[in-house]
Amino acid sequence: MSVAFLLAMAMIALAEDEKSKKISLDQAPKAVRDAINNRFPDAEISSIEKEKEGGKVVFDVELKHKGRKYEMDIEEDGTIVEIEKEVALKDVPKALIQNVKAKFPDATIKEVMEVNKVKGQEEKPDHYEVTIETSDKKTKEINVSLAGKIIKKEGDKEKD
Repeated sequence: MSVAFLLAMAMIALAEDEKSKKISLDQAPKAVRDAINNRFPDAEISSIEKEKEGGKVVFDVELKHKGRKYEMDIEEDGTIVEIEKEVALKDVPKALIQNVKAKFPDATIKEVMEVNKVKGQEEKPDHYEVTIETSDKKTKEINVSLAGKIIKKEGDKEKD
């Protein structure tokens, strides 16, 4: 076998490893289930994806708790890394709406999530993730600082 072929196969295997995979709640490790239940008792789980990020397995959990949408990133050992909380448009900084409208005048803001980094029991707001729909019906996520300024971060992506 050629070195190029082996390298290609290794790259394909690595790419497969990096893909996310939807799983059911009972397929998640007990530590992950406990982390969800401890933080959001009686939550309605919408989806769980098992992903590999930076060499670590992370579970991306989407849920509703007391009528509010949340997303969590949880490591296999149950460590909560990030919690995103849905924010009503009336509660976001005016500068956020003004800056998004200025950059994307024909877009509609569909959702705003406050992204909180978690260390132990402490949640600290880091930035907002704003989902817009453009006039051509494309969906785009934009990261916005807590002060309302559009920022480019890893993970900026467009969705069709």
